[in-house]
Amino acid sequence: MKKLIVSAMAFTLISFASVQASAPLMNDGKTTVSVTVKEEKVPVKPENLPEGIKKTIKSEEFTGWTVKKAFLVTEENNKQYYELQVSKGSESARVKLDKEGNNVG
Repeated sequence: MKKLIVSAMAFTLISFASVQASAPLMNDGKTTVSVTVKEEKVPVKPENLPEGIKKTIKSEEFTGWTVKKAFLVTEENNKQYYELQVSKGSESARVKLDKEGNNVG
């Protein structure tokens, strides 16, 4: 029984190693990943948020949550949303809302 377990573990390790070794390589054996995300984040005071967002924050869904930081985010394609860092006791979260207060992310 012990040999069976050891054999099964060895087979699993060998299988895992062969999967790792089969990853595609580019550029003379080096894997290259390049990601460019252009976005602009502008701080916004919570009291200066649009009325739609203020209404959402006052809803039942956000009961007990407090806005700690807020940003107006403009993506490369000029799409805009507000990113809020909220907290409730020891919990914290990030929320993305459009100017009407709808969740966008």
